[in-house]
Amino acid sequence: MLFVNRKPELAALAGLAAAGGLAVVWGRRRIGKTRLLLEWCGRGRGVYTVADQSGAEAQRAYFARAIAEVLPGFGDVTYPTWERLLTRLASDAAGRRFTGPIVIDELPYLVASSPELPSVLQRWIDHDAKRARLQVAVAGSSQRMMQGLALAHDAPLFGRAQVLLDLAPLAPAHLPAAFGTLSAAAVVEHWAAWGGVPRYWELAAARRGSVTERLVELALDPYGALCAEPERLLLEETPPAIELRPVLDAIGAGAHRLSEIASRIARPATSLGRPLERLTGLGFVRRETPYGEPPRGGKRSLYKLDDPFLRLWFRVVAPNRAALVAGSPASRRALLAEHWPALLGQAWEELCRAGLAAIRRGAVAALGPWRPAARYWHGAEPEWDLVADATVGRRVLAGEAWFAARPLTAEVARREAARLATRPLPPPLAGREVVRALFVPALAAGAPRVVGEVHLVTLADLIGPT
Repeated sequence: MLFVNRKPELAALAGLAAAGGLAVVWGRRRIGKTRLLLEWCGRGRGVYTVADQSGAEAQRAYFARAIAEVLPGFGDVTYPTWERLLTRLASDAAGRRFTGPIVIDELPYLVASSPELPSVLQRWIDHDAKRARLQVAVAGSSQRMMQGLALAHDAPLFGRAQVLLDLAPLAPAHLPAAFGTLSAAAVVEHWAAWGGVPRYWELAAARRGSVTERLVELALDPYGALCAEPERLLLEETPPAIELRPVLDAIGAGAHRLSEIASRIARPATSLGRPLERLTGLGFVRRETPYGEPPRGGKRSLYKLDDPFLRLWFRVVAPNRAALVAGSPASRRALLAEHWPALLGQAWEELCRAGLAAIRRGAVAALGPWRPAARYWHGAEPEWDLVADATVGRRVLAGEAWFAARPLTAEVARREAARLATRPLPPPLAGREVVRALFVPALAAGAPRVVGEVHLVTLADLIGPT
């Protein structure tokens, strides 16, 4: 099973070894929670348990059998309650000087069959587990459920955790660890296809061919492993979130304003607050606000699919299911080719905005550091892909992300930089020191890094060499 990076997360979990304690881990499905926890357990010679949707008695039996791997005989007893099971666990562990780690994955499934469990865990963590110096981690994919169990102020486990890990997608700098040496353009292509989801990297790395050929096989083929992925993700939530599918369809088809989404699915805009909030919590949707407007309450905010693979799926697969079923590999490749350039351009824009705040080298890095970048749009005014304030002073960056499959030659670089130099700046930037920048995946040998007042920024500047 693929394991890439996660060094900061492993270090945080390893910090529990000295005196024990509780870790709470959550994040969207396929993001690598299980792989991280297995790695932690393996390094610490602990035990990993995972819940399912069985009844309470069966769940306790499964849990006890897993614990028996490190505490022999523990699974030979029938435990009538979770309290009895956990009390003996702490006692046996202390007697045999076993401190864990002990992982309880998919905690929401356990709670669904045993609603009393959060309160039982609270007392156990506060007393028995603390005395035994146990390292314990609870995990779940449902942010909504984990919020109610451990993160909200009135949650039973609130304030008990020494480690809180909200697992984010892997960064594009780690793509070569899964796929081998990649050109700058190939990094963008892989990001446009799979985003930062380790499970998708694992499936794609096991196949041969170009990025688009792997996409056709995995996502566009009706029998592909990812052909029904969004539906599975929604059904696997606790509780299932399949009723949110129409909202995703609307956004994926190009409805980004609240009023447009409401019109597409024939619902009042006022009824979409909770569905959009839940989709945002799941990591499927993000709210995008133009530069210069407050993050909350902005009237010009847009809703976008936040995951590159889901964006591709709702753009290419969802509206063309019949054609994909009836078609051939060649027709599926042709369908993907219609949308691929736009998907690449959008992925490159997002990589640039995400990478600017941590830019590693080049003149633009020296002129920073920069706050997180945002797009700028307003009516008929020219749009800018990136606008970002310097963290100190009144300097501001205005940039365009321009995807090219090959390194930009000196001639093309000068031409595009000259065009960018004449583009009108957003009105909010008037009177400020403006740094203009053109972001491209790579530059050919001999291409300039600065043309007039325009700086050229590459992927290597943003994430380092790949």
